[in-house]
Amino acid sequence: MPDRALLSDLNDRSREVFRRVVETYLATGEPVGSRTLTRDMSEKVSAATIRNVMQDLEHFGLLDHPHVSAGRMPTQLGLRLFVDGLMEMGPVSTTDREMIEETLGNDQGDTGAMLDRVSMALSTLTHGASLVLMPKQEAPVRHIEFVSLAPDRALVVLVFADGRVENRVFTPPPGHTASSMREAANFLNAVAEGRTLTDLRSSISHEIEASRQKLDLIAAELIASGLAMWDGDVADPRLIVRGRANLLADELADLDRIRTLFDDLERKRDIAEFLELAEHGEGVRIFIGSENKLFSLSGSSLVVSPYMNADRRIVGAVGVIGPTRLNYGRIVPIVDYTAQLVGRMIAGRKG
Repeated sequence: MPDRALLSDLNDRSREVFRRVVETYLATGEPVGSRTLTRDMSEKVSAATIRNVMQDLEHFGLLDHPHVSAGRMPTQLGLRLFVDGLMEMGPVSTTDREMIEETLGNDQGDTGAMLDRVSMALSTLTHGASLVLMPKQEAPVRHIEFVSLAPDRALVVLVFADGRVENRVFTPPPGHTASSMREAANFLNAVAEGRTLTDLRSSISHEIEASRQKLDLIAAELIASGLAMWDGDVADPRLIVRGRANLLADELADLDRIRTLFDDLERKRDIAEFLELAEHGEGVRIFIGSENKLFSLSGSSLVVSPYMNADRRIVGAVGVIGPTRLNYGRIVPIVDYTAQLVGRMIAGRKG
């Protein structure tokens, strides 16, 4: 890659200055001055010498300075070069491992609840917003149940063949009764065997039409409105976003950038489609600034890793989003470890 070639062109002093500028910027969020670096360099050099090196790095497009008299900060190219060629990643700490592992628990097949806790833990550990793309709901449906909560609220519960249990509240048709709910559930359970939810949704209208004389009108409306809750037209139900408030906690946060990012995070379907791109390759991927087209206007970075099921097929992804000055050396191992752990849990729940 051209970036790698550029790194090999730098001498040892230029590499060290560049690395220290990036590491200090990632830690503080502030441009780094030459006098700051004179205290940390492995060899004794003057501030004037460091300024000359910084100017050369700026000429290469690796550093920039926001004001004439200010220090330097890495450009997007500089961050990419640092992440790919100079970043040192340590192991996930024992404390971080324990916090992630404690979220897994035992939800008797409720993958959604487990992944929601994983998402919360990721945002807490990384001080960013977490994104978790749940496995595609392609397991056959084992059982469906309707539960009345109030005259205008009901619950539809789905149990899948892989043990996953999901439920959603919906508005039932007027006049529904316990009898019509039993009738609707019995009808669905009779036709759902061996079918995925996608298959069931696509064929249910035909099934209802064929059984119109045997099926009560209200029961038919219950079926239609209940299954509609799993239609992804409003927001992709596979995506969990947690920790947006963390993005506001940074004293250096650019509120306009954060506002733009919040608007982006509301477009769950777009995010889910973007994360699905990560399902085409193993390992952690890092998108910095405009490299990530979805969040390019907010200048954010995304660290994302896919996870696999028991068949070694990639079925979802976990990630963290935040400012470009993320602590990549710590966050990348955390995201990688979390993805591997989630994959093992998903694989263990098969069957």
